[in-house]
Amino acid sequence: MQESTANQVAANATSSFTEHLLRDRPELLPFNRSLPGGATAAAPLQVPHATTIVAMSYGGGVLMAGDRRATMGNVIASRHIEKVFPADHFSVLGIAGTAGIAIDLTRLFQVELEHYEKIEGTQLSLEGKANRLGAMIRGNLPLALQGLAVVPLFAGFDTTAGLGRLFSYDVTGGRYEEHEHHTVGSGSVFARGALKKLWRPNLTAAEALSVAVESLYDAADDDSATGGPDTVRQLWPVVYTVDSTGARRIPEAELAAASRGVIEARTIAGREA
Repeated sequence: MQESTANQVAANATSSFTEHLLRDRPELLPFNRSLPGGATAAAPLQVPHATTIVAMSYGGGVLMAGDRRATMGNVIASRHIEKVFPADHFSVLGIAGTAGIAIDLTRLFQVELEHYEKIEGTQLSLEGKANRLGAMIRGNLPLALQGLAVVPLFAGFDTTAGLGRLFSYDVTGGRYEEHEHHTVGSGSVFARGALKKLWRPNLTAAEALSVAVESLYDAADDDSATGGPDTVRQLWPVVYTVDSTGARRIPEAELAAASRGVIEARTIAGREA
């Protein structure tokens, strides 16, 4: 009897926490929720949306940054939201789209990677992490078709190849490896224009931080859903770097200095124009 129970437990064991929930508690998955009656693609729910995320490679790793604003229609829903999170020790995730679902997906992804490491005794490869995230986004497709899409950016340090890598996704879970830099969110067009002008190969981490702040500043200048550095409230973007030593959140003091440097440079340029 004990042997039969042990065999059944072994048969049910899976290195995917998402598969475990899908089999035993599907109602707990963020993309298995039902919408209230009347919510359709033509008239989606009014919920907070997160924008804008930028990411780029630099000499030795990758950097990801997100502004702090969430909007709900024409209203600022939050000035303090965080949109960039560590996925595990060597990867980070930035969210754009429906904020509540995106944050829940992020938490599920973090548990997914931790669960895999505990079951298998080793970390999932960066390629494997990117693939698993794509499968989660694909699971959200029914809600995406009703206007509740989640479109993240994923970046990390590939310990096997010894370099930073960056991945983007579409709402169907399609995964695309990006080179140099990428942006998502409502301000992405404006941020991408800045990145094309400012990014260059082998930036230092400090230079990449300055480029990220500049690109978010440009996005905020033209996109009302993107929040720029707020010197009054002392609100700065959330920025992570990932290199061979792991993921590191940039401290507030460094962000404040970089943001003030961008603002002062533009103020001087404006006076001289």
